[in-house]
Amino acid sequence: MPEDRGPAPVHLAEFVRGLGPAGDVLDLGTGDGLLGAELAADRLVLADTSRTALERAARRLPDAAVVPIEPDSPLPFADSAFDLVVCVHVLSHVRDVQLFLSESRRVLRPGGRLAVATTAHGRGAGLSILARGFEPGFNPLSPHLRFFTRRSLARVLDELGFEVQALRRGRGDLLAVARR
Repeated sequence: MPEDRGPAPVHLAEFVRGLGPAGDVLDLGTGDGLLGAELAADRLVLADTSRTALERAARRLPDAAVVPIEPDSPLPFADSAFDLVVCVHVLSHVRDVQLFLSESRRVLRPGGRLAVATTAHGRGAGLSILARGFEPGFNPLSPHLRFFTRRSLARVLDELGFEVQALRRGRGDLLAVARR
């Protein structure tokens, strides 16, 4: 990732800003903190598996707490520690989605919200694969491990104990907000 990749995509910045003010917020998979800067939080915690990303995020958001996390491991936070957990363009890269979402739910307070943005794959992607085959549309070096449709994202959130409040598609992404 380049050091300065410019502004956040408008639709993602609007999604994050639209979450409104919150007390304790966890930006899970913060990357360089570009979208974390859009959050209205009393206390912001930035977490990522990349030390380089966290260094950049810490420079961008010096008042935020920075916490390195390990892939496929429990989150290093107490139960019910956050009012809001935000993960933008993270879920498609996670090997163990069940663990990731279960841990996200665990660290949320009762009634807390999970905000997820992930690349949308729907009929168009399916038709493309049918017409051209799998290889032309998917880069084998891509870090994406999961592909979500609106229906599959709603189902996995529901199965893991979240109540989906909103789920829409915008600019090629699925944008979901769910309550614990």
